[in-house]
Amino acid sequence: MGYAQVAVDFPLRQPATFTYAIPPSMEVRPGQGVRVPFGQQVLRGFVVELTDSSPVAETRPIEEVITPEPVLQPEALALGRWLAWRYSAPLYGALALFLPPAWETQKPKKVIYLRLKGDYLAPVSPRQALLLEKLKEGPLPLAEARKIAGDGVRSLGAKGAVERVEVEVRRDPLEGKVCRPHPPPVLTPAQEGALEEIHRGLLSREGAFLLHGVTGSGKTEVYLQALSRAVSLGRRGLVLVPEISLTPQTVERFCARFPGRVALVHSGLSQGERFDTWRGIRDGAYQVVVGTRSAVSAPVPDLGLVVLDEEHEWTYKQEEAPYYHARELALERARREGAVVVLGSATPDIESYSRALKGEYRLLGLPQRISPGAFPATELVDMRQELKAGNRSPLSRALSEALAGALRAGEQVILFLNRRGLSAQVQCRACGRVLECSRCALALTRHPEGLKCHQCGSTQPLPSRCPRCGAERLSFLGLGTQRLAEEVARSFPQAGLLRWDRDAGTPDEELLDKFRRQEASILIGTQLIAKGLDIPRVTLVGVVLADIGLSYPDFRSGERTFQLTMQVAGRAGRGERAGKVIIQTYQPKHYAIQAAVNNDYRSFYQQEMAYRQRYRYPPFSQMARLLYSSPSEARARKEAERLGQQLRAAGVEVLGPSPAFYHRLRGKYRWQNLVRGEELPRLFASLQIPPGWAVDIDPVSLL
Repeated sequence: MGYAQVAVDFPLRQPATFTYAIPPSMEVRPGQGVRVPFGQQVLRGFVVELTDSSPVAETRPIEEVITPEPVLQPEALALGRWLAWRYSAPLYGALALFLPPAWETQKPKKVIYLRLKGDYLAPVSPRQALLLEKLKEGPLPLAEARKIAGDGVRSLGAKGAVERVEVEVRRDPLEGKVCRPHPPPVLTPAQEGALEEIHRGLLSREGAFLLHGVTGSGKTEVYLQALSRAVSLGRRGLVLVPEISLTPQTVERFCARFPGRVALVHSGLSQGERFDTWRGIRDGAYQVVVGTRSAVSAPVPDLGLVVLDEEHEWTYKQEEAPYYHARELALERARREGAVVVLGSATPDIESYSRALKGEYRLLGLPQRISPGAFPATELVDMRQELKAGNRSPLSRALSEALAGALRAGEQVILFLNRRGLSAQVQCRACGRVLECSRCALALTRHPEGLKCHQCGSTQPLPSRCPRCGAERLSFLGLGTQRLAEEVARSFPQAGLLRWDRDAGTPDEELLDKFRRQEASILIGTQLIAKGLDIPRVTLVGVVLADIGLSYPDFRSGERTFQLTMQVAGRAGRGERAGKVIIQTYQPKHYAIQAAVNNDYRSFYQQEMAYRQRYRYPPFSQMARLLYSSPSEARARKEAERLGQQLRAAGVEVLGPSPAFYHRLRGKYRWQNLVRGEELPRLFASLQIPPGWAVDIDPVSLL
């Protein structure tokens, strides 16, 4: 009797497999989906490997083979096992990343077509004659044929003139998209140098590159021409972008260079589109795959080049198990498949830049813009001085004047504020109570429709009185994009205005197209507007409150503030007209703000590294976050204390236990332990973490 090691769909704490006997009548192969008994349940699982013996005395048999063919190829099985080890994740969840969408239920789409069966000389009606002429050019969908000949289709079939055939059709989200071929431009010397370095990596089938280029320096063109080099060598490319909102812009450029040969992968597609695209990628129908984080596991054959655009973005890290980072998975996949990785950013992740300086990545630089204008001039405004001068507006005097000037000149303006809503919080002036979400220990944000929790999404009407003391003295504190839009509209009533945030209610692509067509002169938004926008008529960018995130208790808060400020500043002056950036802040001396004003990444890097070295934060150590959630705060705290003691007894350095910054979310209290050390995947492989704990190795946020 043979045996199979199976990864079971159960929330296990460790990346374990279980041994099952293979019934004599059953044929089982690695990568197949199966159903197996697990306790009192029957669960799905994947066959990971076959063995001739069992490590346990008694084994239960596999009950059913779900898929006659393997749904996971050997490469996916190996990479999934690595991912489960690297992030201390359940093996089933790690392997599931490599599955076709809806792998158990989704089927290819089939459509009935009509085609000629043979020559037909008998008399026919004019409409039937028209249909027969059309069919000489090729089969037609039955629905289209009926539009031409109506009931005449049936009589033609009865007479043997035509026949119905079932044809499989691919649901392609890019079908019908017209992409005019776009020849590559002449590269600058810096672009050419970067491209040649990447080309040498393609020839040797190895290498990881960090392409550090200021905004507007032509990183995307380097990606495009590197992909062309990979394709000319018989390989294929994978391009990752951090947000769905960026994929239409990116796809447009890539489709123009590789017309009809680009696949699109992101969560906004229908299940059918994702399924058919996945199969097309697997079958080699595309030369370039463009997508968000999940595309890193797309079954691209002959992979030659992986690009991570805006590699510093936190959206490349998954926020649920398995807590993997697309950058690390891309690097491991490329190493196994002999591919090259290019990480591109104007503000690289601190840890990525540290790796590059150590020689783990090869550092490539694009220090200048390719557009006629230089990097925009930047002005810093101390909002404390504005208050002293009696200015209570969210716009400083300098920003108001610059905005008016840009509008007079027929130019466009971006105002960045990384907070939604009308007011950040509602507070009673009588008793001091701040209105909070009943499920989350967070202040409710005021919106036009009422109060909203930005964590769980719950809403409630705005009360006329304080729920605690009954006073009618409610104050609205803080500033959000909606209130900013109202203030700007009052000050500049003639200017068209668009708001781009997650409450806008308009699709991202539609908002962007309106702004590109100059249907509005001012675009107000959150971090969505900081990424990848290239609109030549934008000459002014205002960062309304640059220091919103500096107060968060997270060692990456300075880095995040610097990156966002620099990224949004880079939207200005990308055309022929000079650009200007005005940064408003209440903390003008903070090194992250100062470095952003001076467009000085190296200065920020040096000061940030000194801070991290002082407190042994990454990259000077590795960190993991262990989070426990429970409806009972007492239980959450008790479990956190118990695990903290257990880890310390095992010689592990533990920071905590402590309540998480978002202490209560969606009705559950959250306590955490932070672990600091070296080679944490190896450490966690040897530890027994109790059930119920979320283990996030290399977290991008500690909130």
